[in-house]
Amino acid sequence: MGLRLEVCVDTAEGLAQAVAGGADRIELCAALAVGGLTPSAGLMAQAAGCGVPVVAMIRPRAGDFVWSEAEVAMMETEIAAVRAAGLHGVVLGASLPDGRLDVPVLRRLVAASDGLELVLHRCIDLAPDMGEALEEAVGLGFQRILTSGGETTAEAGAGRIGALVRQAAGRITVMPGSGVNPGNAAMLKGLGIGEIHASCSASRPVSGRVVEMGFAPPVQRQTDADAVRALRRALE
Repeated sequence: MGLRLEVCVDTAEGLAQAVAGGADRIELCAALAVGGLTPSAGLMAQAAGCGVPVVAMIRPRAGDFVWSEAEVAMMETEIAAVRAAGLHGVVLGASLPDGRLDVPVLRRLVAASDGLELVLHRCIDLAPDMGEALEEAVGLGFQRILTSGGETTAEAGAGRIGALVRQAAGRITVMPGSGVNPGNAAMLKGLGIGEIHASCSASRPVSGRVVEMGFAPPVQRQTDADAVRALRRALE
């Protein structure tokens, strides 16, 4: 049996490509180049009718996950927008300055997300004790954790991901993400996971005035249907 494949996208074209390639679920974001931010209301509306479950990133800015009171209030408003759009769930995270999960802030965001699927994002990879963070996520009611095992890629963090899967013991889904591709899919599948997360993207050069004027980087990455299909085949 193949694994469930979640594909992260940040544009309408990426959304269409992920669905065409056979993604089982979409993580909807803006600005994947900085790890994903909250998507626009327009992109949420577009995704609501895509035919597969969609969870939306709730992250108001790039950088760390230590949120001010104003930012937490923004996130509550963004969660309400996800609910209004009819999406399935939200992808959340909040950290203390030392990297531990900010449980009081997460409890507040979880309350605002009542009725929506809950995913803890890779803020867990900054936690000094990932096992402790997993237990806190279970206690808060999260259904899924996205993690690279505390390393820059899931392949590098495979040992810790495997340990988290064993610790979770079916109480919460541990989903590897970051640098997932057909070349390492079989190794990650061997960790006993049931789901996996990837961008399935390809690099596209950008040139002309949009680059010169600072409106785009010279190279952008875009989800590609063929890359989604290739990863699906590697997982089956």
